[in-house]
Amino acid sequence: MSSTQAGSQRTAVSPLQTAIDLRTVVARLLRRFREAGADSSITPSQASALSRLGKGGVSTVSALALAEKVRPQSMAATVEALEHLGLVTRSQDPHDGRRQIIEVTATGRARIEGQREAAAAWLEESLGALGADELRTVAAATVILERMLA
Repeated sequence: MSSTQAGSQRTAVSPLQTAIDLRTVVARLLRRFREAGADSSITPSQASALSRLGKGGVSTVSALALAEKVRPQSMAATVEALEHLGLVTRSQDPHDGRRQIIEVTATGRARIEGQREAAAAWLEESLGALGADELRTVAAATVILERMLA
């Protein structure tokens, strides 16, 4: 085996190992986003439900529970806590009196926006700490990831 072949074997990239590494890094990155925008006055499950409501507008407890992969009873308790904090409101569904519509309040939207801004500030600071070549590499990887998602 030539030294060129041996060198290329040592630097070969496995799609499986890359997938494992990428999944791990993305999970850690998402966790850092949540931590950067963390608010100790609400639980992670409350923050997740609030964020989902902020993206989707209005919802029901059942729909939120399904989206968050929790039991409706657990989501009802989460929504009740968010309502108590003034972050969401509940009202009767005009088409089905058995259901309640959940909507984010102005206070809840401000909290969501604050969390997003904190996460964006952390990311900008982290990217700013990279060297120019590393930043170009991250920018190129972002383009590739976007293409993968298309």
